[in-house]
Amino acid sequence: MSARESNMPKRLEAWTNRSRDKISAPHPAQTSFPGELIVRDDRIVILAAPEIDDLLCGKEKDIIEITRRAYLAHADGLSSLPHSTFLRFPEAEKNRIIALSAYLGGEFELAGIKWISSFPENIQRGRDRASAVIVLNSLDHGRPEAILEGSLISAKRTAASAALATQHLADLETTELGLIGCGVINSEILRFIHVLRPQLEKIFLFDLDPRRSRECANRCQEHFPALTFEIARDMETVFKNCRLISFATTAATPHLMHDSVFSPGTVILHISLRDLGPEIILKANNIVDDIDHVCRAQTSIHLAEQQVQHREFITGTIAQVISGSVKLQSGGGRKTIFSPFGLGILDLAVAAYVHKQANGRSVGTEISNFFPGSVNSAAYA
Repeated sequence: MSARESNMPKRLEAWTNRSRDKISAPHPAQTSFPGELIVRDDRIVILAAPEIDDLLCGKEKDIIEITRRAYLAHADGLSSLPHSTFLRFPEAEKNRIIALSAYLGGEFELAGIKWISSFPENIQRGRDRASAVIVLNSLDHGRPEAILEGSLISAKRTAASAALATQHLADLETTELGLIGCGVINSEILRFIHVLRPQLEKIFLFDLDPRRSRECANRCQEHFPALTFEIARDMETVFKNCRLISFATTAATPHLMHDSVFSPGTVILHISLRDLGPEIILKANNIVDDIDHVCRAQTSIHLAEQQVQHREFITGTIAQVISGSVKLQSGGGRKTIFSPFGLGILDLAVAAYVHKQANGRSVGTEISNFFPGSVNSAAYA
């Protein structure tokens, strides 16, 4: 072993051990600069995917409730939510990395950002389409307090919002669920909806890649042995048999243009946001998470707005439905579409819940000296 290997820095050892051991070598307590000395917390906690998965296992009802309260706080104006920033690549138009920064007040009092990538061709390479990190900042001094793997949290908060929508928008007697797109998101949506609708009996699945449909069905069958899974030969089979349907695809432009393909009264969880043409949108009850946010980035809602030059076709927000201030039109077999743009406040609310659970169980890797330690107020005045 070389001298360099035998003298591996202590901080690298702690990092590779993935433990909560603190990394030593604190900053000196004094500085040569004049002025008052300010000592700040220089630690940060890293929470990895396996830790987060364990902390959130069986917590679906908690996550749904957190999602509900976050939506209501946002509706009450207790948030600051800039538009998401999309980083796109001229030579790879399907790929993007999105920054979602947010502040959520009220009972939450938290701030931070999610940085999430979507590279659809990863699926063919045997990798996850999405990867992400979430940073939680202190509201006392602004410093990041925790960095969390974000794709698991993102998938679960998305599924929680979909399940919450079904609780308020769909017929409680529905026993069939259709899944269009057989990736991580729809698998989680099934998990969360089943918590609220244990009466589910049969799941219809469709994916452009039949292999993914089979893999999803096999995976879900292990978790839900009492359910029956049918791999549909086409989307029309799903539409014919299901009045509750979730779209979680990688579609960049609408591929369904006429609302006649759906059965009367169908509730559509339009998670992927770009599957439905303007005609379908304009003939439906449209429930969104935030009107201003969803009317951008060429979503189906945005395309409908561009076509008619107004937003009056949007019935209201999910928070308004929850509070009872918005009623749906039910006559004529009208469809209901839930189109959630995906709000950073949900990621942060769930991430804060994970962080709290991790603190209580001493889970995660704590790194001290991540930030500069003692700084001088005069030098930074």
